[in-house]
Amino acid sequence: MARFLKRGMDASAIKAADAQVRSTVEGILAQVEERKDVAIRELSKKFDNWEPKDFRLTPAEIEKAISQVSKRDLDDIKFAQAQVRNFAQKQKDTMKDLEVETQPGVILGHRHIPVNAIGCYVPGGRYPMVASAHMSIVTARVAGVKRIIACAPPFKGGPHPAIVAAMHFGGADEIYVLGGVQAVAAMALGTETIAPVDMIVGPGNAYVAEAKRQLFGRVGIDLLAGPTETLVIADDTVDGEICATDLLGQAEHGPTSPAVLLTNSEKLARDTMSEIERLLKILPTADAAGKAWADFGEVIVCDSEDEMVQEADRIASEHVQVMTRDPDHFLNNMKNYGSLFLGPRTNVAYGDKVIGTNHTLPTKKAARYTGGLWVGKFLKTCTYQKVMTDQASAMIGEYCSRLCMLEGFSAHAEQANVRVRRYGGRNVPYAQAAE
Repeated sequence: MARFLKRGMDASAIKAADAQVRSTVEGILAQVEERKDVAIRELSKKFDNWEPKDFRLTPAEIEKAISQVSKRDLDDIKFAQAQVRNFAQKQKDTMKDLEVETQPGVILGHRHIPVNAIGCYVPGGRYPMVASAHMSIVTARVAGVKRIIACAPPFKGGPHPAIVAAMHFGGADEIYVLGGVQAVAAMALGTETIAPVDMIVGPGNAYVAEAKRQLFGRVGIDLLAGPTETLVIADDTVDGEICATDLLGQAEHGPTSPAVLLTNSEKLARDTMSEIERLLKILPTADAAGKAWADFGEVIVCDSEDEMVQEADRIASEHVQVMTRDPDHFLNNMKNYGSLFLGPRTNVAYGDKVIGTNHTLPTKKAARYTGGLWVGKFLKTCTYQKVMTDQASAMIGEYCSRLCMLEGFSAHAEQANVRVRRYGGRNVPYAQAAE
């Protein structure tokens, strides 16, 4: 039976904080919808002390920002984007248009059609998330999206040069220095100067995630990405230092980021807890990571690998780092996770920054019903049908007529009946089922 050596914060405290976020976001969205550019300017000044003449960067401003990034950093950005682009293309290659004759003269098919316009949000609060530009913009471009706009908050009084470079080289058509809920609202609802998009993607803080939740339906979204989560599954083939490093490596995202160790070795569990305390004394981001570990960190000891699989599926974590004798056992048996990182040679940071898989992943147990952002999220799978012969139309029509009348839909039935009469030569009375 699974035993907790450490538990996280009580769920009721988290729920209370969520209610405050919802109320704040509702107010901001209402302001932007009613007052558009005026509201955007006021909100940007209030929250970011940023009130430029134009939030959209000109080509000259983009070039100026890129010129401030070192050649090594630009090369690294381009390398990471090449990995993301390559994997997204390989994913897209698996998505084939379909056309099949299911009955003689009956053709069914589907096409994968790109979303027309998307807005990409790139966080820049605690950390400027350069990599988020790769994950959304590059992937959308591979999918064939026609218009891609991108927003990131100001950083130290202006655009963050590396984020601008990543947006530009990723393929963004419009780049805005605008952050928070006001940025998401501007992209989704539109203003006098920002044309609205069809879909919003990208991670962000609790307020950005809530804005996407409230806007969903008016626009599409990728998913609701809350605070970063990590689950380390380990046995005695590894030590406490590597487990502690991988836990804190994600806990530093912010003070509400859950970090969980799941193991069948109590010795490893206690060694890891000791290593975390040691590392927190020297980690430059210990303020965020330490708070996250104190409030949301958990250590669970299981009796077997099968029990570890059950617990991991219950947790349904965003990131799952597996360091056991047989990592593929978890690949083959786990069902609920955002992304798996198999073996000690890999880690979540690789996926976050450079390896090529997408780092926008489901949180808060959403991995039970969705995967993360990928090229397919930007493609609508739309069906079509063609009936090619009189005989096929009459045959399908007879079945359709009877099934419509079974449900009481007489006008539906007449859609079928008129074709039975015209193409099948049968005189079916109006509003009666074809027999």
